[in-house]
Amino acid sequence: MVAQTGDIEPGQVKVVELDGRRIALCNVDGEFFAIDDVCTHDGGSLDQGELYDNVIECPRHGARFDVKTGKVLALPAVKPVNTYALRVEGSRIEVALP
Repeated sequence: MVAQTGDIEPGQVKVVELDGRRIALCNVDGEFFAIDDVCTHDGGSLDQGELYDNVIECPRHGARFDVKTGKVLALPAVKPVNTYALRVEGSRIEVALP
């Protein structure tokens, strides 16, 4: 378990450390997603940006990513962000790393 569902309000992001990685847990209308907390453009922390629906924006240069797929939605980033399998068991959030 890395977090509880009640720890992350809808539209919010919480960062957890897992095996030396910073993972951003994103709550999109009660559905949870896990991505690396690192912008692929310049290494900025994505959790410091805004989460709109399923899109997170890096606060540094405005790169946008789909938190469901990791796909780049706006430049300057060109490489997708890593996503991780996530499971919710009751109120427990579990993330699987490769």
